[in-house]
Amino acid sequence: MNLIIFGAPGAGKGTQGEFVSKSKSIPAISTGDMFREAVASKSELGKKVSSIMSKGALVPDSIVLKLVEERLRKDDCKSGFLLDGFPRTLPQAKGLEEILARSNKKIDKVISLEVSEESIIKRLSSRRICKNCGRKYNLETLPPKKEGICDNCGGELFQREDDTASTIKHRLSVYFIETQPLIEYYKNQNILQTVNGNKSVPEISAEIAALL
Repeated sequence: MNLIIFGAPGAGKGTQGEFVSKSKSIPAISTGDMFREAVASKSELGKKVSSIMSKGALVPDSIVLKLVEERLRKDDCKSGFLLDGFPRTLPQAKGLEEILARSNKKIDKVISLEVSEESIIKRLSSRRICKNCGRKYNLETLPPKKEGICDNCGGELFQREDDTASTIKHRLSVYFIETQPLIEYYKNQNILQTVNGNKSVPEISAEIAALL
């Protein structure tokens, strides 16, 4: 089964992607993971990505699509895959279709996690990360046993700069501008499935499982 999962920052894509990956025995693939793997491989493509990212520039669609094609050729994708954070634009969506068509494949379903702006701001502004080990907490849903201290290593917890309310609102506006055309695109193909992401994690997982 070949899947895409959409959702605004803080919608729970990572959590639900992990659930789908385990339940369907398919890899959950993000563009971030692909960039890191490419850079680590030191291939010609990886060197290009490294050079672009070191300048703080966006990796162009042509290179992103090449990375996606390379990743989807790997053995662990033979039974399917879940794409998280890709495609981001209509040209990327159309490029992905062309890549899959070369192997007589297609996207089977697109899952869109619909979460209210209020819930996302509350979730992300409550997020805290350990400076030492990187463990993530949420003051609302997964608080540390001791305020400001990591349960795992005793390190200090901090809030990322992009997890403040004003920054979150900006990130959301960018996401909706970018993603809305994709939502319509996949809706017109009758493969879009919307899921209420305001529910609890187990309830969302159960709804996704029923769809798949």
